[in-house]
Amino acid sequence: MLAAPVPDPALLPGWAAEVKWDGWRALLSLDAGRLVLRSRKGTDFAPSFPEVRSGAVQLPDATALDGELVVWEGGRLAFERLQGRLQRRGAGAAGLAEQWPAHFVAFDLLRIAGTDTTRWPYRRRRAALEDLFAEHRLTAPWALCPSTTDPATVREWLTSWTAVGLEGVVHKRLEDPYGPSVRGWRKYKVRETEEAVVGAITGPAAAPRTLLLGRYDTDGQLRYVGRSTTLPQTAGRAVADLLAPAGDDHPWTGWSFSAGWGSRESLHVTLVAPELVVEVGVDVARDGAGRWRHPARWHRMRPGLSPADTPSFDPGPTG
Repeated sequence: MLAAPVPDPALLPGWAAEVKWDGWRALLSLDAGRLVLRSRKGTDFAPSFPEVRSGAVQLPDATALDGELVVWEGGRLAFERLQGRLQRRGAGAAGLAEQWPAHFVAFDLLRIAGTDTTRWPYRRRRAALEDLFAEHRLTAPWALCPSTTDPATVREWLTSWTAVGLEGVVHKRLEDPYGPSVRGWRKYKVRETEEAVVGAITGPAAAPRTLLLGRYDTDGQLRYVGRSTTLPQTAGRAVADLLAPAGDDHPWTGWSFSAGWGSRESLHVTLVAPELVVEVGVDVARDGAGRWRHPARWHRMRPGLSPADTPSFDPGPTG
């Protein structure tokens, strides 16, 4: 189930609020001892998180959960410790799991003991999820996401918890079922960041210097929205591992790109398959075509998202 962004964190009657974590969204299923751990777009997380695989012995069979993979370091959420996980397998993954162990923060119950719970209202799913943790005395790597119907608690989260990496809050209607792909939840983000798709890079393929970003318009065309600031070296190498070569049908084939708003200098770019989603910080300045005037500040990769999860291209009032 998905969430639609809202500008106000106020909790309405008939709704519950949960913490929005700074991690990777993941769906988990355990059947006959086999754990499946995937992102929303199908990326297989299981080989990269051996601590979650080994912790599955705590769960009852035929269980499915929706949640977030997070890493804590020094008393705060450390998203950067997730960044290199997808490139590690075997001994490499085990080493990272020992050094910076991940937790699976469960926030919804999709199946329990073989019973599909997605048609249950949220309040019933939530009660069953709490019972699961209590009855099985689940410990790390499992964690239960806080939930509240108290607006004062939400304000406390947004006031105090942001210091440890809280990303915002998610609101869920108490009587709603779990609707796959339905944007029935609401999310309020503390940070002013946005997602976009990487369509091209500057610099070497093994360590891109900047990213050229796009979003799809309502006709399904990938429109250029802007370029990132220079990437930190570690971020450039991590991004490179998740980029694929462009195909012959890349939508930007034959295009030229300016080095900056108002500049006549052209960039030398390398097209890549428009598959990787990243999160960047942007300001409000737009040109007449709806593109970002200023370079977008690098924030992080979002490998759990697909290009369809990014906002549609907004051409602006004169686009």
